[in-house]
Amino acid sequence: MVRIGDIELGDFPLLLAPMEDVSDPPFRALCKEYGADMMYTEFISSEGLIRDAAKSVAKLDIFDYERPIGIQIFGSEIESMREAAAISEQAGPDLVDINYGCPVKKVACRGAGAGILQDIPKMVSMTKEIVDTCKLPVTVKTRLGWDDNSKHIVEVAERLQDVGIQAISIHGRTRAQMYKGEADWSLIAAVRDNPRMTIPVFGNGDIDSPEKALAYKNKYGVDGIMIGRAAIGAPWFFQQVKRFFATGDAGAPPDMEERIKAVRTHLRHSIEWKGERLGIVEMRRHYANYFRGLPHFKEHRLALVTLDQPDALEAKLHEISERFGDHVFA
Repeated sequence: MVRIGDIELGDFPLLLAPMEDVSDPPFRALCKEYGADMMYTEFISSEGLIRDAAKSVAKLDIFDYERPIGIQIFGSEIESMREAAAISEQAGPDLVDINYGCPVKKVACRGAGAGILQDIPKMVSMTKEIVDTCKLPVTVKTRLGWDDNSKHIVEVAERLQDVGIQAISIHGRTRAQMYKGEADWSLIAAVRDNPRMTIPVFGNGDIDSPEKALAYKNKYGVDGIMIGRAAIGAPWFFQQVKRFFATGDAGAPPDMEERIKAVRTHLRHSIEWKGERLGIVEMRRHYANYFRGLPHFKEHRLALVTLDQPDALEAKLHEISERFGDHVFA
């Protein structure tokens, strides 16, 4: 049984990675329904939280059906991060997660996210401050290092454990790689194989099929897998992986009926969370992913991203179901 503090996650948990503009409450609701064992909010700016910025505060919204769930924060200033951790804890998550992995320039080049990998002593000090502030478990998501010359993740993970984190998720690339090239899980395995490590070690990067999930589980010995891009437009990916683990057969990809059902559920949650106007607008970024691979779909996609009334969207989804109902997805 894998545990983070008192949180029980099963024998080999599948975690939904925190993804900006993706892993909001409506999307998380679907991932939970399809078998995600642990989820995280989108990453939240510490500076935004302590200044009560509306966008940052909205990301604190969590719901009981999502549990266990972690709130993830990022920032470059230790005091701001400590305050943000305290604010996050008051929102009632099951844990607080620190983002030391975001490679995006506007984050990393300000010393936040993966930027802190250039200053390991500060990374350790910041983590200790947050651990000392929080009553809940504190976890970390990070990368192998800043670049090929600084892949010190084995030492870094040990030092973070020593100051009190209770789990670590590692993306198998450096900041310099961004999302290019192949994720190197050998160093994630080296962290897990370190005899001094006693906390769960989760691997992240390039898990894009149930077959690869099982292969990496067996080869690298991690305690669980964090899934990101493979779940976008495919929240059922968690279910497919679990089925493959259990039976050796992931099953056929969801048919049109299942996809339409997922889109309707996602849209309903989006409207419930954000209100009708904003809920409809924010759903627009997801349609192309749900219907990826459909031939001659452009006019329907354009309609989905321009219609602004629930009834009109429902009529269009019904039309798509009728028009493409027999399509077999790869």
